[in-house]
Amino acid sequence: MDAMTLLHERSSMGKLMGPPPTPEQLEAIYRAALRAPDHKELRPWRFVEFSGEGRERLGELFAEAEYREDPHVGDTALDAARKKPLRAPMVIAVIARVTPDVPKVPRIEQVISAGCAAHAILLAAHAQGLGAMWRSGKYAFDPTVRKGLGLDEEDEVVAFIYLGQLGGRHKPIPEHDIDAFVERWR
Repeated sequence: MDAMTLLHERSSMGKLMGPPPTPEQLEAIYRAALRAPDHKELRPWRFVEFSGEGRERLGELFAEAEYREDPHVGDTALDAARKKPLRAPMVIAVIARVTPDVPKVPRIEQVISAGCAAHAILLAAHAQGLGAMWRSGKYAFDPTVRKGLGLDEEDEVVAFIYLGQLGGRHKPIPEHDIDAFVERWR
């Protein structure tokens, strides 16, 4: 697949099946992620990979977050939280490792760099025929989840990338009117 086709046709895949990506596929995925823009070579990224029972541990962390938010939460909601990471054979948490007070590299730039790494993961997965879905939601910001993932105070969860084999078909992506998004100063 050429680069422009990849950029124009990548789409999220909500239905993912096993097996998880192979070690060779993961190497290509991480190599792509590590090429994200990186002002001053801070390498402001960290990746936590969940597969097998690791997904269940992540689900327990999500359930713990639900319980800490509301100690009266019902079993149905706790079970739903536990099952979220099981929707794919692998989940990669993309974390921005923010180094505060770096001259000329503000916090936002470091977080965006980690976002670029997450996007590169999506592109590398698609280029290899894998399915991927970028999710964040409330767990990305939850203090229980942050602590469970070992985040420092300055760090941010940028994405939970769900990865696996295509479990459905790509839904058509609508074409957008470029002029609706571009302002030209001439």
